[in-house]
Amino acid sequence: MTEKKDQEKGKEQQVDEPFCTTAPDPEHHRGAFSPEELDPCYDYRAGELPGIPGAASTEMSRGIKKRAQKPHEIRETPVPGHFDPGSVGEIRRVPYLDRAREAEEWASAHGIHPASEDRVRVCLLCIDIQNTFCTPGFELFVGGRSGNAAVEDNVRLCTFIYKNLSLISRIIPTMDSHQAMQIFHPLFLVNDRGEHPEPMTVVTQEDVRAGRWRVASDVCASLGLEEDYAREHLLRYTGRLQEKQRYDLIVWPYHGMLGGIGHALVPAFEEAVFFHTVARKSQADFNLKGGNPLTESYSVLGPEVREGPGGRGIAQKNQRLLSALRGYDAVLVAGQAKSHCVAWTLDDLLKDIRREDGDLAGKIYLLEDGTSPVVVPGVADFTEQADEAFERFKKAGMHGVRTSEPVASWPGMKEMLQS
Repeated sequence: MTEKKDQEKGKEQQVDEPFCTTAPDPEHHRGAFSPEELDPCYDYRAGELPGIPGAASTEMSRGIKKRAQKPHEIRETPVPGHFDPGSVGEIRRVPYLDRAREAEEWASAHGIHPASEDRVRVCLLCIDIQNTFCTPGFELFVGGRSGNAAVEDNVRLCTFIYKNLSLISRIIPTMDSHQAMQIFHPLFLVNDRGEHPEPMTVVTQEDVRAGRWRVASDVCASLGLEEDYAREHLLRYTGRLQEKQRYDLIVWPYHGMLGGIGHALVPAFEEAVFFHTVARKSQADFNLKGGNPLTESYSVLGPEVREGPGGRGIAQKNQRLLSALRGYDAVLVAGQAKSHCVAWTLDDLLKDIRREDGDLAGKIYLLEDGTSPVVVPGVADFTEQADEAFERFKKAGMHGVRTSEPVASWPGMKEMLQS
C-alpha cells in the first residue's frame, strides 16, 4: 500500500517540469527511478498541450474537427531579404521584434492566412537542428561526406520554409537535451583504473560483463542509484541494444548540453521558425528529448530502452507527439542526423503507423536534401546505414522528396491540397 502511494505521489509531482535537474530521493527509489522523474521532458497526458494542463491540442487526433475554412494554396512566396544563406553556419542573435514586424507585413503583402484556417494541415518535423550538430566547430557537427553537409542542408531547409509559409501549418522542432551524467557521456563510465572512456568508444555487453566498463560510483551517488542496480542496468542495457539490433552503446562527446550554446537551435533556422510562427499565427511545438540519464534517446518518439532490471519501466514513449503527428494530413521530415536521430524517429513512427494503418505511411514526406549522416573521417561513416534505412522507409510507403522540387510535384500532394 505504501509503495502504491509513493507511485501515485510520483505521478502527481510530474506536473510541468521542462527538464530533470535534480536527482530523486535515493531512499525512496532504492536504486531505481520512476519514468516521470527520469525524463519529465515528455508530457505523457495525451490530448493536452505541453505545459498547459487541460488545453487541448487542435491536431491531437483525426477525430477533432478542423477549423479550416480555406483550400490550401499551392504557391511559393519569395524569400525575405533578411535571409542570408552565407550566414547559416554562424552564431548570431535573432532580432525578434524586427522579424515579428516584418513577418506580419509579409503575411499581409502575400495573402498568407493564419494556419488555423487551413483545411489541409501540414506539419514540418525538424529533428535536432541545433548548433551541437549543425554548426562547424561544435561537438558533433554533421559534416557528412562533403564536410559541410548540415550547413548545406539548413540553407535548403530555411529556404524551403520561407518559400512555403502558406503550406506549413505548424513547425515541430525537436531538441537533443542532455546533462553531463548520462549513459552515453564519458563521465558516466570508468574502467578498473578509474579512467573514463574516450569519445567514440563502443561499449558492448561483453565489455561490461568482462568488467572493462562500469558506472562510476560518484555518478551512482549523485543520481541516487545503488551500485548493484547500476551494474545490472548497464549489463542489461547493452544486451537489449544488441537484441533489438540497434547501434551498440557509443560514448559521445559531451553535446546538446542543456542551457549551453550547443543546445540552442541554429540561429538561421530559429529565425525561420519564428518568422513562420508570426506570419502563420502558429505556435511552434518544441519537443525536448534525451533527458533520461539511463538510456540513449535518438528518436524523439521514445528512448532506446524503456525498461531497467526486473522489467521495471524507466522511460516511456512520447505519446503526445505520436498522437499529434497522426492528426496531420501530411508530415514533412528533415533534420540531423540522418543515420541516427532522424532514422530512429522514422523507424518508431513507422512502427506506430503499422499498428494503426499501414497506408498512413503515404502521408510522410522525407526531405532527402535536408538531412545527412554522421561521418567522422577515419573513425566512422554511417552513410550506408542511413541510406539503407531510408530505402526501407520508402518501400513501406513514405515518400522521398527534395526541397528543390515543386511541392505540387510530390506524390499525392497536389491531389491532397486541392481535394
